[in-house]
Amino acid sequence: MTVYFIGAGPGDPELLTLKAARLIKACPVCLYAGSLVPEQVVAIAPEGAKVMDTAPMNLDETHAEIVAAHAKGQDVARVHSGDPSLYGAIAEQIRRLKGEDIPYEIIPGVPAYTAAAAALGQELTVPEVAQSIVLTRMSMKSTGMPAGETLDNFGRTGTTLAIHLGIRALREIERQLIPHYGADCPVAVIYRVGWPDQLIIRGTLSDIRAKVRDAKITRTALILLGPALSDDHGFPDSALYDAAKPHVLRPKVKA
Repeated sequence: MTVYFIGAGPGDPELLTLKAARLIKACPVCLYAGSLVPEQVVAIAPEGAKVMDTAPMNLDETHAEIVAAHAKGQDVARVHSGDPSLYGAIAEQIRRLKGEDIPYEIIPGVPAYTAAAAALGQELTVPEVAQSIVLTRMSMKSTGMPAGETLDNFGRTGTTLAIHLGIRALREIERQLIPHYGADCPVAVIYRVGWPDQLIIRGTLSDIRAKVRDAKITRTALILLGPALSDDHGFPDSALYDAAKPHVLRPKVKA
């Protein structure tokens, strides 16, 4: 028996990996986070499978279901949104599994920030503009942030930021980041990326809060910001395909 922590991607069932789909189709028990994972993703569970939405359940309750499946020798598909390694709340589940010697495996998925970049039609690492991405979140009512992991510190880098759980903290984001990025820094808010009702709101640090308020978006949105999102910078071509810069797989052509 194995518990499979499966990354279901941001919402689009077609973004499931082949391995994720194969395991969901095979496991007789499927526990999924219904607030973030569409029912279509787990609709491929085998006939007669026990499929449970864990959104209203607590950790003790979900673990009890896993223990019951373990006693019966049944594999469990524990389906999370995006990629389980990012804000998947799997660490505390794994701790309990290890304590009871219950085998587990993690199946990676498409994270929300990459799906958001695809929806925007943009690369997030633009040559000589931004070559790093900071994935972070706002604490608000959720678990507190470690010392040093602050927007002010990340903002000093000037690179692309992907901010989770921040849609209700846009005023604070604006306050902390305008000194580093400027009021005209491009921002994109992507609501329910990969879902049928996906919505993209573009703006700047100075006006995005009003635009989000007008759209009545209060949850399930990712914030991307930084100079890489601008269409105005005249960035150079990447050296990767530069004919004048040979590398081991593309030797310099002799004159």
